[in-house]
Amino acid sequence: MLVGLTGNIAVGKSTVLAMLKAHGAFVIDADQAAHRVLEPGGSAFGQVVARFPSVLQADGTISRPALGQIVFGDPTALGELEAITHPAISKLIWDEVAWAKAEGYAVIVIDAVKLIEGRTKLADRVDTIWVVTCNPTTQRERLIHRNNYSPAEADARLAAQPPLAEKLARADLVIDNSGTVAETQAQVAAGWVKLISGHL
Repeated sequence: MLVGLTGNIAVGKSTVLAMLKAHGAFVIDADQAAHRVLEPGGSAFGQVVARFPSVLQADGTISRPALGQIVFGDPTALGELEAITHPAISKLIWDEVAWAKAEGYAVIVIDAVKLIEGRTKLADRVDTIWVVTCNPTTQRERLIHRNNYSPAEADARLAAQPPLAEKLARADLVIDNSGTVAETQAQVAAGWVKLISGHL
């Protein structure tokens, strides 16, 4: 079974991903794949530096904060960046899926913020879609503390997120991560049982 795990920023997708890994799933983090393609020698590195030369640092690496500053709020620049990086990220992900299948994993989970909205259409290639949510107040607090953002920066990032309704409309399972770790674990465990028994 191929599970697509998604949710907006700072809702706790990584927490849910770790829980699924503990149940025995092979997990793939699309954000880590995005980091890898931008590393020196990565498949998108050269094209990104050619298009956005100011992001190249003295040590020969790409400054992700600088790149974020350029594309955040500039839909044209963001579109150009995604046109370079998304195919490279997608190839990495599907190479890992093929490896995990060959290794005999029964459940493979792809964690991707843009599972549904991305141009690589990951959502159309998975068997089931799980969406992680949490209440907006908790989400905002997590974002401020996790990323060391000011309240204004956090609000801007949250406002730029795709509408949650789009994700919920495609969800086969919704995990509310607003409460305790134990409450989230219980939801993940229940979803896992349904998944491996063929009811999800």
